[in-house]
Amino acid sequence: MSLDKNLFTLLFTPHKDNQNVIDLVDPSGTVHYRKQRVPGSEYKIEVYDPMSESLLATATAPSPSNKVKTIELCNPTSVVEIKYTGTLTFRWSFKWEEHEFEWKREECYMIRKPDPPVIIAVTKETTGRLKTTSVQILDYNLNRFDIDDRKGLEIVLLTALLTFQDANEAYHSPEAGSSSTNPLNRASSAMLGSKSPSAETPPAPPPKPAPKTGIDRIAEMQAIKGEYNEIIVNAEGNIQEYAEYCNRLLQDDAMLFITVKSSEAEQVPKVLQVVEETKRIRYKAGLSEDEELHQYVLYDTQEGKKGPKRINLDDDPKNKYAPPKNLTVHLSKISMPELQPKGHLKDKNQKDPKKKEDKKGWW
Repeated sequence: MSLDKNLFTLLFTPHKDNQNVIDLVDPSGTVHYRKQRVPGSEYKIEVYDPMSESLLATATAPSPSNKVKTIELCNPTSVVEIKYTGTLTFRWSFKWEEHEFEWKREECYMIRKPDPPVIIAVTKETTGRLKTTSVQILDYNLNRFDIDDRKGLEIVLLTALLTFQDANEAYHSPEAGSSSTNPLNRASSAMLGSKSPSAETPPAPPPKPAPKTGIDRIAEMQAIKGEYNEIIVNAEGNIQEYAEYCNRLLQDDAMLFITVKSSEAEQVPKVLQVVEETKRIRYKAGLSEDEELHQYVLYDTQEGKKGPKRINLDDDPKNKYAPPKNLTVHLSKISMPELQPKGHLKDKNQKDPKKKEDKKGWW
């Protein structure tokens, strides 16, 4: 997400001498916060004020990728628990004073049900990975609400963001923790004159993970396509699995609509069955009338192949029905007028019958 150059910005800058330290620096070069990773069997980071070297907060968890982390603020002591509440989307939730907050990828929101959420922080990430390079806290939105400890909220927001970055690094390099001890082990074995057994006999490769099934397999197939809110229905997977996957997507507040498409002509009836089953699941969940879905259907939307025109001299029956070769159904939480079918224009003589009669009577 693009940041506003006029707002206060903190840049995530790795320390030159210590890879476990990250400084949060403003564009002028002033360090406002410093994060340090504490080595150990459990995950722990400490956030300092670099000027006074006072400890501001700590974040702990059994591992960096754990779905529950505890943030403890110092002076005064306050404990905040952040939880991973997303299903298929990145979403972490926590409470501060009487307010609820959610981190969603590059934005943090204050949740105000039934009112719409208010964005209070934005970040800039590297392409394809959750690695924050800069962050802005939107004070002009926070000023609209009664928050006693604004500084404490800022520390919680930044500390949570730092834990997300560690979790992402642990996910992409799961052997990072074990590799840090290997050089010491190799050095000690060399000093003792013993040969490492791992150098002679390499370890057996890990077993292949079991293939995914059910909704997980549907999600995996859609992730390959790259379009998050677009579901391509093909022969693999049954109707119930596709419908459950569609319902999960629609449960996300940030998901306003989904698009269900057929991969080929044989899957057109299956698309209709998936759509009906999705609506049936939402109806059984007891959703209110305000949460009913708008449905827009498009068929035979694929463009024809370019090439020389071919004149067909055969007389085709005019009223012969041909099933659609492809089908696209949009299920939307909001009205989408641009997808509504356009009405046929009436004949010009039918529009103004009175004018025609008056004209006849005049002559």
